[in-house]
Amino acid sequence: MEYKDYYKILGVDRNASADEIKRAYRKLARELHPDVNPDDKAAEARFKNINEAYEVLADPEKRSKYDRLGSSWQQWQRAGRDPSGFDWSQWSSPGGAQRGGVRVEFTDLSGLFGGGAGGFSDFFQSIFGGGMPGAGRTRPRRRAVRGQDIEQSIQVTLEEAYRGTTRTLERNGRRIQASIPAGAYTGAKIRLAGQGAPGSGGAPGDLYLKVTVKPHARLKRKGDNLHTDVPVDIWTAALGGEAVVEALDGSVQLKIPAGTQGGQVFRLRGKGMPKLKEKGKYGDLYAKVAIRIPKRLSSRARQLFQELERVLKR
Repeated sequence: MEYKDYYKILGVDRNASADEIKRAYRKLARELHPDVNPDDKAAEARFKNINEAYEVLADPEKRSKYDRLGSSWQQWQRAGRDPSGFDWSQWSSPGGAQRGGVRVEFTDLSGLFGGGAGGFSDFFQSIFGGGMPGAGRTRPRRRAVRGQDIEQSIQVTLEEAYRGTTRTLERNGRRIQASIPAGAYTGAKIRLAGQGAPGSGGAPGDLYLKVTVKPHARLKRKGDNLHTDVPVDIWTAALGGEAVVEALDGSVQLKIPAGTQGGQVFRLRGKGMPKLKEKGKYGDLYAKVAIRIPKRLSSRARQLFQELERVLKR
């Protein structure tokens, strides 16, 4: 018969406290429960093992007996003796399943794994009794398990992020209308309560939509602020005038002072992105001047530029 290391199965130290054992068991039980891992034989086998380990280590009497057996087994191994020659009879339970054991939180193994005493290993049945834990007692209550949270990526345009938008999703054969709030940014997560994986006797998990905002052709976003280049004619930059800036809520007339230099930045207050969760508040739009030089000059235009050059050099 093979010796089973219940401490290793739960991933706890041999000196672990009852609370540490319980926390380790609950964590593994949530991960490995058959309702969370349907048709996964490996997860099913590990789930059976952790239930068996917890049945022993959470009961002070069973744990004490198991620890004494473990010490004897380790001494036998350290002596270099044949494992098949170990005397199991002195440790075997004289009768059926022991009463008064601990309540296992995911316990109805007979229903999960086909019934009978096959839920636990030969090792357990030989040492602690031949039946399922709790045999002859009222069946323990199965602990409700909340469903897992799920994350899904979605993409929106900058215009959609500015105004807010919706997305229709398919989940478990149902259509879900999700609202994307104005001001959403790349990396933002939108929680749809109860739309995640179904629970096992408990509430379903949540669905989190992870937002990615697509790059924009003209505007660059930095936080709640927007940045853009605004083309300005050379004479407008020199003499002053106006230039048009395309913001997300329409065109803006930007006043250009005389003598404006290329690369100069103008701030348009409140023309940036809406601030998420701050209704009515917006970032700013920064417009960087890009002096536009004519590529082709007529003879007359060339003469005028040459005349201007002579005047400015005097």
